[in-house]
Formats: sequence, C-alpha cells, structure tokens
Amino acid sequence: MRKLKIGLFCDSFFPMIDGVVMVVDNYARRLQKYGEVTVFVPGGKRESELLDALPYPVISTPAMKVPVFDYPVPMPEIDYNFNAAAKKMDLDLLHIHSPFGLGKFALRYGRRNKAPVIATMHSQFRRDIQRFAKLESTTDLLLKNVIRVFDECEECWAVNAAVARIFYEEYGYHTLPSVQENGTDMMPLKNPDSALRRINESYGIDPEETVFLFVGRLNKLKNVFLIADAIRILKTRGLPFKMLYVGSGQDEESLKQYIAETELSDRVIFTGRIRDRETLAALYARAALFLFPSLYDASSLVQIEAASQKTPTVFARGAATADTVTEGVNGFTAPADPVGFANTIETILADKERLRTVSENAYRDLYRSWDEIVDTVYGRYLDICDRFAAKQKQ
Repeated sequence: MRKLKIGLFCDSFFPMIDGVVMVVDNYARRLQKYGEVTVFVPGGKRESELLDALPYPVISTPAMKVPVFDYPVPMPEIDYNFNAAAKKMDLDLLHIHSPFGLGKFALRYGRRNKAPVIATMHSQFRRDIQRFAKLESTTDLLLKNVIRVFDECEECWAVNAAVARIFYEEYGYHTLPSVQENGTDMMPLKNPDSALRRINESYGIDPEETVFLFVGRLNKLKNVFLIADAIRILKTRGLPFKMLYVGSGQDEESLKQYIAETELSDRVIFTGRIRDRETLAALYARAALFLFPSLYDASSLVQIEAASQKTPTVFARGAATADTVTEGVNGFTAPADPVGFANTIETILADKERLRTVSENAYRDLYRSWDEIVDTVYGRYLDICDRFAAKQKQ
C-alpha cells in the first residue's frame, strides 16, 4: 500500500475539546501507520508546549478571539511562517474539518498544488449561524458561503445519512454527500464488576439504584434542562435513580441552580469533566441508559462510547444524531418534551428483557473502533487520489 502525505485542517484544536477536535486527533494518531500526516490548526505560544507533545506533527497559526464565536478565528493567510511551512509539505491530499479560515486555506493550497481537497460535514451549520445572526437573510448569506467551500471540494463526507440529507435538501449542497461515520478509542471494560463497584463507592450510589448518564458540554443547546425536567417527573412517580451529568460548560451553574430549585439535588450528581478514559468507560457501563436529547448535534462520539459499554442511548425523536439507531432494536427515541421523555424512560425500564437485548444490540451495531474507521478512511483517500490524478490527465 503506497504512502500518502496527508494534511488535516481544523479551525479548533486542543486545549479546546469537542467532537471535531477528537475526530482530528484520532485520525492523526492512526493515519501515521499508513503515511505521513500533519495537522494544521490554530494555536499560539500558550498552546505550543501542548501541541509539541502530541505524537504527530502540528503546524499552528495564531487565532483571534471574536466575541460572537465560541472559538478563536485563525487567519493563516497573513501568517508567513505558517504558509512557508505548509508549502514545504508537498501534500498529496488535504482533508478539512471546518469550512472557515483553515478550510479555505486548504482549498487555495489544493488549487495551487493540484492536490485533492475533501471535507467532513460535522455540524448543522444553520443552527450554529442562527445563534449570532439576527436576521434570517444574514443566516442564508453566511450559509451560502459555507456551502461554497464544500462545493469546491473534490468530495464531501457527512457523519451520517441524516446530515447528508440536510446538506443536500436544506442547505443546497450540489449533491448528496457520502457517509463516513466516526468511531471511538474506548474499549469494553476488562473487569466490569470491579469498575461498577468503584463507581458506586466513588459517587455514593446504591447498587440497586438505576443510573442515567449524560456526557458532554452542559449547554442549553444539548437539552440538558429537558433531562432535568424529565427526571423530576420520574422522581414524583417514585422511581429510584441517580442522574449523572459528566462535563462542564457555559450553562453549568444555571443548571445546578435549577436542579436545586426543583428539589433534585438528592438525585443528581455533577462529576465535572472526566479525562480518565477508564473512569468514563465505567460510568457508561454503570448507566442503564445514556440520555442524549440534543437536537443541535449532527452526530456525537459519546453515543458510540456508550455503545462500547453496552449502554443504549435515548435520543430526541427526529434528531440527526439518532440517524444510526433503529428504534427499539439498538437504541431508543423519545418525544423532545419532558413528559414524553419521562414516559419513554419509564416504558423502557419496565421491560428488562427488552432493555437487555437492546443493550447487546447497541454494542453489536453501533460500536466501531477508530482503528477500523481509519483503515476504511485511508482506503478512500487512495481512491480519491487515483480519481483526481486521472482527471488531471484528461
């Protein structure tokens, strides 16, 4: 198998941690066994020590903080050192993971150097843009600029079929994107009984108590307050349980206050962000259900992590991130309202045998390792390079 020189481009990176950053990191770690991989990301002097410690080369460019955006905005076009370093790479293929500063830089590089540029569509960009664009006309204009970047790519991949349809049918991308799903580095626990005992002891959970789990940013966009309202209903119905919120975020304090005001403090545990993967795996394994009612996410790595420990997810019905799930077979969906969500959870728990079967099927159908995914990805890279080279000869 021939080796390619690959560039991965992303407009956010460590120390920021989100799904896209984790995808790029896991791609880069595994692509090294196939070829030469370099990651191009924002980063200044404060991040240099962190980036230098990564097991793959990183070329960074300073970024400017803009108040309306969650992430700093990189401006590689005015960074001479960044441009010079990229020019030396002589890349065979460029893979962009965001359509903004570094994505546009990659397109220009590809045009100049006659190298194919592909993109992964990670997000529902209309929803992102609507958060700061006050007028619908402004949203439409900015979305067109995003789609223009994708239209210039040799090929685009969506993270699931629902996202592919959104970009084609709603956003105006010129063709239906192909699908390339994500994976996880999380492995099934080798000694689950010991891990579950440790979780019970650490968080004061009775072994007989049902545990619900959420992992991610504590942000209203993720519907974390809907979870709170649903479990409040379950508490009034006498269900014994503990709800664990794992993560942090801009709405963490308001969520904690809401939990206290609604007299749920005896049922809810905030663990903060957990970086230790063994502990996180044990939390997934301890949970009967992973609750993820987000309508904002396009796809999420946490649902694959949950499946790695045979824990099924309850999604909001109609959510893009639920696209890979077959209702009642390897996961569940529920109405995106507190009563409907609570009713669905109660129904699931009432049928223990069905829940056990769905849990096993979640692992069977939805768990994919990054090694398996990246092996497929590299094969696709080779095919794209061959087709691009053939086009250049015409």
